[in-house]
Amino acid sequence: MKVCIAEKPSVARDIAAVIGAKERKDGYLEGNGYQVTWTFGHFCTLKEPQDYTDQWKYWRLEDLPMIPPNFGIKLINNDGVKKQFKVIEQLVQHCDEVINCGDAGQEGELIQRWVLLKAQCNAPVKRLWISSLTEDAIREGFNKLKDSNQYDNLYAAGSARAIGDWLLGMNATRLFTKKFAQGKAVLSIGRVQTPTLAMIVARQKEINAFVSEEYWELKTIYRDVEFTAAIDRIKVLDRAEKGLVYLKEHPFEITSFERKEGKEGNPRLFDLTALQVEANKKFAYSADDTLKYIQSLYEKKMVTYPRVDTTYLSEDLHPKIEGIMRDLTPYAALTAPILAKPIPKLKTVFDDKKVTDHHAIIPTGVYPSNLAAEEKRIYDLVARRFIAAFYPECKISNTTVLGKVGQVPFKVTGKQILEPGWREVYANDVKTEKEKEEEEEKVLPVFVVGESGPHTPRIHKGKTSPPKAYTEATLLRAMETAGKQVDDEEMRELMKDNGIGRPSTRANIIETLFRRKYIEKKKKNIYATQTGIDLIDTIQTELLKSPELTGIWERKLRLIEKGEYAKEMFKQELIQMVIDLTVEVKTATYKIITVAVDAPAKKEKDAIDKPKKEAKPKEPKKAVAIEEQQCPKCKSHPLKKGNTAYGCANFKVCGFKVPFEVFGKKLTDKQITDLLTKGKTGKTKGWVVAGTNNETEGKLKLNAAFELEIE
Repeated sequence: MKVCIAEKPSVARDIAAVIGAKERKDGYLEGNGYQVTWTFGHFCTLKEPQDYTDQWKYWRLEDLPMIPPNFGIKLINNDGVKKQFKVIEQLVQHCDEVINCGDAGQEGELIQRWVLLKAQCNAPVKRLWISSLTEDAIREGFNKLKDSNQYDNLYAAGSARAIGDWLLGMNATRLFTKKFAQGKAVLSIGRVQTPTLAMIVARQKEINAFVSEEYWELKTIYRDVEFTAAIDRIKVLDRAEKGLVYLKEHPFEITSFERKEGKEGNPRLFDLTALQVEANKKFAYSADDTLKYIQSLYEKKMVTYPRVDTTYLSEDLHPKIEGIMRDLTPYAALTAPILAKPIPKLKTVFDDKKVTDHHAIIPTGVYPSNLAAEEKRIYDLVARRFIAAFYPECKISNTTVLGKVGQVPFKVTGKQILEPGWREVYANDVKTEKEKEEEEEKVLPVFVVGESGPHTPRIHKGKTSPPKAYTEATLLRAMETAGKQVDDEEMRELMKDNGIGRPSTRANIIETLFRRKYIEKKKKNIYATQTGIDLIDTIQTELLKSPELTGIWERKLRLIEKGEYAKEMFKQELIQMVIDLTVEVKTATYKIITVAVDAPAKKEKDAIDKPKKEAKPKEPKKAVAIEEQQCPKCKSHPLKKGNTAYGCANFKVCGFKVPFEVFGKKLTDKQITDLLTKGKTGKTKGWVVAGTNNETEGKLKLNAAFELEIE
């Protein structure tokens, strides 16, 4: 008997129908020598800290870093999962062969391997690897089953990713929470989540620091065409007005007229990120929603596997394109010109070197019926992009005209579409006003070099604009290119290995940041909350928040997938990073972070304007030797003077210290003595709370956790 394990019950039913397993059993389908069962997503997860030792049940700085000698997995604590796992466990222990029918990607491989590992499967394992769930694809996949060991590197990469996320996430979250959070607040740190937040915070700081400046430009109209002076923007109105006087004294003369014919290349086929970007631009769908819609279309057999990061098709798909085109009956008017000729084998579409596990997202040809409005829109994006890829290129004419008035140069450019080509596929699209402006043809008349005549000059007043806040579309692109601004499609393809996160996980990362209240959305724009800003300001370790450095880790995971980097090496590098991070943060200066709940903007006020306790009676003045004092925290060891702080002689266990400099001020011996004997200093001006640029007045005090804060 052969046991097939799918990732969802619906997929299991599709597979069972094709291979003839039609008899319903409890938790599986049987027939024709097959038993087809299923998981429903993740059944297993890495063990939690407390599963390794009771000591890790509690969040304590002194227990960090937590590094298990070996990482183990466990079943998720869910009754439905436990029941279905028992079915799988019994089936795999009494079968001749297991066929892994999980989603054909890294996450799907990890889900199934962990289940088989937990079930102690000893039977030989084959792998079903398909790019769509159509009957033909499933049948073809079963005729070409792969050996499971062909995907060992994929599993190694998935496992390394999970272990890396555990090591960094579990340790850094506890570390920053215990060191910097207030009350029961949790400061969540993640390998991909934190650099993504850092990009949003950096952009917001640029916007906040931006000071708009007025400028003036000289323009003139000659033969009903408006030219702009090709000089630097004028910063002083008086200079612009003098320029206008000068222009009125001289005629306009044409110095150059150039018209070049060119082509606008066809849009690339969709990978998941490009689809999410387009859906956000056109319909304001979140990345997470777009992923749900395209996944649903995949499970309905209407599109190919969606969690992909390539915009190319494998060359062996070329013979199948005509059939898919013919099946796209709702788009018959658009496909007719393509089907009138042989399908071209375009280099911009077919390239085996650019395809890894899967090809770009395309329709399967299955008729799109019974779809919700959102799914219809997503399907339409995929179908039109697929059709547009095979249309002729759009032919355009670009015109550049140069002129001068006296010694002032002027310029205007124009664009004319000569043959729409692939643009015909989108001819009936409803465009926004901005899109209309951008695409509006600017047809210029023919000018002759040397011609001259009267013109109408004017001054145009403008204002410099701040950088734009991220939308989900621009944030996804920034994650894909590790924060670099890349517009060229070829360059974007090359940079994907160094992006942060994977196409399938980026949507979830963004949702996590919203859920944690580190970011918020206003209309389509994404902004960091004060909590998010404070968290990034607190993190000094560049690797935790640098998109580029995190992109290097991502590249190593991809190299593991290709068999070009050792999983154990990756793990050891992360362990060392976590050790270094722990030492660094434990000795960092204390800083308050308040978690945003309903009104994140009030954070600074809340952090400073705390209810004041009654002052303790003043001690008579006397000289107190600091190193003669007992540690106020453990009360069992004296204090010792270090290079940067006074600390408990048993610091490794106790952790108490008072830095010589804190909140932007160097402490006097009296202030340190007051802290040790009274728990606080006198009121002083000039404290600078991290995350703000303003000086504040208050008392430095030891809180209940014997950490420093401003009262």
